[in-house]
Amino acid sequence: MDYTQLAEKLVKFLDLRYEPVAVKVVKKGELMPEGYQEPEKNLRHCQSIMKARKGESFIIPAGKHACVVGASSLGIIPSPEKVASGEFHHNLGMFDSVEAAAGMIANRPAFESESRTATVVGPLKDAKVEPDVVILVDRPETVYWIVPASTYYKGGRVNFSSAAFQATCADTTILPSLTGEINISLGCFGCRKATDIENDEMLIGIPFNKLEDIVNALEKLSEGPLPKARQK
Repeated sequence: MDYTQLAEKLVKFLDLRYEPVAVKVVKKGELMPEGYQEPEKNLRHCQSIMKARKGESFIIPAGKHACVVGASSLGIIPSPEKVASGEFHHNLGMFDSVEAAAGMIANRPAFESESRTATVVGPLKDAKVEPDVVILVDRPETVYWIVPASTYYKGGRVNFSSAAFQATCADTTILPSLTGEINISLGCFGCRKATDIENDEMLIGIPFNKLEDIVNALEKLSEGPLPKARQK
């Protein structure tokens, strides 16, 4: 399936509120993908995801990333000292101590510092380059169906990892890229403060190399279990 087919099937089977979002993090030494424009104003990674689900596409180099926390975890810039030390997040009032905040940063999923040069974000249906991950932002019941779709062929269980911060960068872009497994996030302080994500919405990151199998499984689920569960 091509990108448009994958996107259309996801929207159809899941009754998505928004477009699936394709995300590529450009590695150092890779050519910058063509056909994308930089945003007029600096954007946080979470803001670019929320705009992409509504149809916008961007290429965002280091100088256009508005959030140093996200950009540093994405390997685009070095981690600022106030972030690494825990001072930044402790000052937000979200941790009892600087040490607790530093522990979160020390354990966050991250790409090697300065190993990436930009993010490419846009609707999957419009993608001009193969994404690393596809992110869905939707209701919990909708996001749930990715779980049975991911275990449809081989069974097993699905493990999730999250934190109070970095829902779109660490949880649903970086972790699925590093592990090759889906990951769910309930959202985070930053994305809920800085974007239009709704109170009843959450996120899931899907490694692109698993997406076609997941879509095929969703098609099977849509022939019986999915509509039965949605009957009220």
